[in-house]
Amino acid sequence: MYDGTLQTADAPLTVPTVADLTERYGHLDGVGLLSAVIGEAFPGRIALVSSFGTESAVLLALAAEADPSVPVVFINTGKLFGETLRYRDQLVTRLGLTDVRTIGPAAVDVAEADGDGMLWQRAPDACCHLRKTVPLRTAMEGFGAWITGRKRFQASTRAALPLFETQDGKVKVNPLATWDRARLDAEFERRDLPRHPLEEDGFLSIGCYTCTERVAPGADPRSGRWAGLAKTECGIHSYDI
Repeated sequence: MYDGTLQTADAPLTVPTVADLTERYGHLDGVGLLSAVIGEAFPGRIALVSSFGTESAVLLALAAEADPSVPVVFINTGKLFGETLRYRDQLVTRLGLTDVRTIGPAAVDVAEADGDGMLWQRAPDACCHLRKTVPLRTAMEGFGAWITGRKRFQASTRAALPLFETQDGKVKVNPLATWDRARLDAEFERRDLPRHPLEEDGFLSIGCYTCTERVAPGADPRSGRWAGLAKTECGIHSYDI
């Protein structure tokens, strides 16, 4: 059972609790919070997980300002839009990120569980688990915390999102949890950040091309994900990793 420590070659490292982190850093957000968790709370033990989607550039820019060498984990499911892969490369170069780790499902696992490539249609939760959750679990071994780009305004299911939470013994940091759309857009403008090339075509939340549709004007930005299904999340924020 997880006991609140990370084992190293020298000695166990205590992982701060959500209460401790909130007390010390709960007044921060954005780059201030990122600098604190990367440099003080979890030095060498934290990674940023990014989809390089429509809102990702702001968090990545803030992280690059705090520490451009922070590990950035990107999950290539094998079913991403080509535009997303090219956008990733553009942002990495533009922001000077030096440790971007592209991961994905093992070929043997895909062959066994999704030989025809249609698992997304038969069992979308199982497809996300195979192509996202399992690879992320492996990639996060050795880290005590990870940074997400989730925000309260994105969906009703995220309306109470805290700055800090835990999942399977790891701390999750949500430095943009309290940001609204106006602040996010202002930061895009202030930093002159490029937009995801599919955004102007109506794709406001972008995942795999098999499960992403355009969003109707005024609709929930995530309504284009798994449209017509009760599914609203890929699962990496609910499955134990």
